[in-house]
Amino acid sequence: MNDYKFTDYFEQKVLLKRPYLKKEWCIRILENPIKMESQEHNRFRFWGIIKEFDNRVLRVVTLEDRQTIHNAFPDRGFKP
Repeated sequence: MNDYKFTDYFEQKVLLKRPYLKKEWCIRILENPIKMESQEHNRFRFWGIIKEFDNRVLRVVTLEDRQTIHNAFPDRGFKP
């Protein structure tokens, strides 16, 4: 099993701003994304559907190691 980590930004800003988010949802998306792509600044985007969150699409952003979660938010404009 992978050892996932979370940036201070995620812990101190993202979770406070979006208290409905769950770390286990983010990890689940990294392990089974419906889409993944590289992003500027050596980061990666992952998308997944969270059934417990009204089947919404969640975007998770990681650092370049693809295991350190930096940001996560619902992506209303997701296009596969």
